[in-house]
Amino acid sequence: MGDLVPATAKPKEGPSSIQCPMLTSTNYTVWAIRMTLCLKVHKVWETIEEETTDVEKNNMATALLVQSIPETLVLQVGTLDTAKKVWEAIKTRYMGVERVKEARLQTLMTDFDRLKMKDSETIDDFVGMISEIASKSA
Repeated sequence: MGDLVPATAKPKEGPSSIQCPMLTSTNYTVWAIRMTLCLKVHKVWETIEEETTDVEKNNMATALLVQSIPETLVLQVGTLDTAKKVWEAIKTRYMGVERVKEARLQTLMTDFDRLKMKDSETIDDFVGMISEIASKSA
């Protein structure tokens, strides 16, 4: 087990220990919230909100964004010259995916609402259809 540190102990000076979240194909919304906080903690969020001429802050924000995305996405946004452009490129790519998911979920909810057991179906058949819709929606 690790050593216990009293609550009154001062944190060590040096680089921040805050880690950026990793973006996956399914967590864009949560990633964006966490990344916003991470960029605010590092005092570089304004480079995303409004394109700034502060090269140091832009480089820090870009570095934080790039370390939190998959390699394949790094290759796609690597040529962009500002953190704001990188953020917008990521947002555009993943918000489209979110809209497709929402539309698909709406379709599945409609299918569920219309689902009725036919006289010729067994309970197992009907349960199978419900399970299929539940699996697809998950």
